[in-house]
Amino acid sequence: MAEVVRMPKMSDTMTEGVIAKWHKKVGDKVNTGDLIAEVETDKATMDFESFQEGTLLYIGAEEGSAVPVDSVIAVLGAPGEDYKSALEGAGNGAAAPAAESKPETTAPAEEAEEGGIDPESVGATVIRMPLLSDTMTEGVIAEWHKKVGDTVKSDDTLADVETDKATMEVTAYAEGTLLYVGVEKGQAAKVNDVIAIVGKEGTDVQALLKGGKKAASNPTEGNKAEESSATPAPAQAEAQTSTSSDARVKASPLAKKLAEEKGIDLSQVKGSAEGGRIVKKDVENFKPSAQPAAQAAAPQTDAAPAAKAEKTITIPQFIGEEKYTEKPVTQMRKAIARSLSDSLFTAPHIFVTMSIDMDSAIAARAKMNEYAPVKISFNDLVVKATAIALKQHPAINSSWLGDKIRVNEHVNIGVAVAVDEGLVVPVIKFADGKSLSHISLEVKDFAQKAKTKKLLPTDMQGSTFTISNLGMFGVDEFTAIINPPNAAILAVSGIQQVPVVKNGAIVPGNIMKVTLSGDHRVVDGAVVAAFLQTLKALLEEPVRLLV
Repeated sequence: MAEVVRMPKMSDTMTEGVIAKWHKKVGDKVNTGDLIAEVETDKATMDFESFQEGTLLYIGAEEGSAVPVDSVIAVLGAPGEDYKSALEGAGNGAAAPAAESKPETTAPAEEAEEGGIDPESVGATVIRMPLLSDTMTEGVIAEWHKKVGDTVKSDDTLADVETDKATMEVTAYAEGTLLYVGVEKGQAAKVNDVIAIVGKEGTDVQALLKGGKKAASNPTEGNKAEESSATPAPAQAEAQTSTSSDARVKASPLAKKLAEEKGIDLSQVKGSAEGGRIVKKDVENFKPSAQPAAQAAAPQTDAAPAAKAEKTITIPQFIGEEKYTEKPVTQMRKAIARSLSDSLFTAPHIFVTMSIDMDSAIAARAKMNEYAPVKISFNDLVVKATAIALKQHPAINSSWLGDKIRVNEHVNIGVAVAVDEGLVVPVIKFADGKSLSHISLEVKDFAQKAKTKKLLPTDMQGSTFTISNLGMFGVDEFTAIINPPNAAILAVSGIQQVPVVKNGAIVPGNIMKVTLSGDHRVVDGAVVAAFLQTLKALLEEPVRLLV
């Protein structure tokens, strides 16, 4: 019996997952424990292993698509088994395969209302110009990949369509023979206009087009009309060249947009499409001639005798190009945005900064590294000192739970680690009881796992306090947003060499600034200041970390 496979909840904060990659395809045999997909959650990209056996009958989510937790993503069963009953019984609105959907239902209905024959009744499908962007009103057929008489499959690319934003592919959603092409290459069609008909070979398309308001009743007549309208093109082209306005120039929406961005006068661009229409490639290949500059220089030459005493400064024209790159928001970035927005706008933050003299810490670290099995970093010293200070100030090691405050007796310190997609916070558990070498090894291991996306959800759960260290970037000072459900986070800056006063004299010193962001619902300024005083004392006398 066919069984559905649902999107698992792979972390405590996961609401949806993105299928990063499928490792199986429809028809493949799947055994228990087989890796079938990689799923990108709000924490990391994780392997999804099957806990069922059978043949993969159905895939309900394409690579790169987001799927809510508990939604059907696949169906396993016996080879050739009907999986539709399993989908219907899943109860989550799982969609049937794309090949079985009938998007042409609306189109035939419209044709029927307009007086034509219902295409479905004769086994044909009307392909219309799709809405490929939110601002698109028409599209230009940049290229046809099929010609009349060719066999078309449901996933074949029929044509490339140039919109006001980009050139995109139009995929066939029907199978059969290409019976009719309503728009020639280089021509524009409004959204929802008929651009093609696919159906059984020999089907009379004239009956389908009869009475249609979205397409010409006869493609031959349409072509003749186009020819007649194109006859005075040379005269029109002349008129267009003589004016600097783009209003009369025949150009695609994308070509107009591109020309505006590049600062190009469309009246100077020669169109390569039918009827002299300017398309994207014409604008991209356009090179400004020296003629306008020469024309501009002529009046200056004529006027030179009258203005010998005045020197004219000519500002050269510079044509630049605005560029940007857009990329979809990753699941991790969504989670960070959601969590930190809730924190900043829900928890009233209090920020307290303190300067710490790191001279003794620098000397102690150098001595420790002569004997330590692993290199101790300044961050390791901060983690250890923070853990000890939290034991002495448990109010900082707390969480706001709405109707109560939880004071944690254990110390689990989250260490923020930057990765390409955002920020992850692996947790050093029971940090107060671990040696500096132990902490150093654990932090390095977590950092490596974070960069290779191998962190497990359990590695990032259970923090009672968080440290965000930007000292390695030479940051002078910054504030951090509290990482829920913690009541505080410590922002650690770089060690700066600055003049300091010691024993009444100004001498060089090594100062590190730390800023604690506290949830004012849980802690007050005096409590935060007392914690920072303890932290300062521990780092200024590092020997106290060892006792």
